[in-house]
Amino acid sequence: MSERGHRKTQVGVVVSDKMEKTVVVKVDRLVKHSVYSKYIKRSENYKVHDEHNSSKVGDRVQIIECRPLSKDKRWSLKQIIESIS
Repeated sequence: MSERGHRKTQVGVVVSDKMEKTVVVKVDRLVKHSVYSKYIKRSENYKVHDEHNSSKVGDRVQIIECRPLSKDKRWSLKQIIESIS
């Protein structure tokens, strides 16, 4: 039997939980500068589906890639790694 394709996972911090069943997660990554070889911090915000509204602002979460759920949502909450509260 063939397994489903490999889905990406990332770890980030919840920066907004004001929407119903959706949170905004900020994911940081380090990128090496092509000329100066220094590492630069780059961040990107993802809208993540949170079915049970379980995560709050400041929580460290793991997200997993999924099918498009809306215009902007392509990620789903996998687990809460560290909860603030």
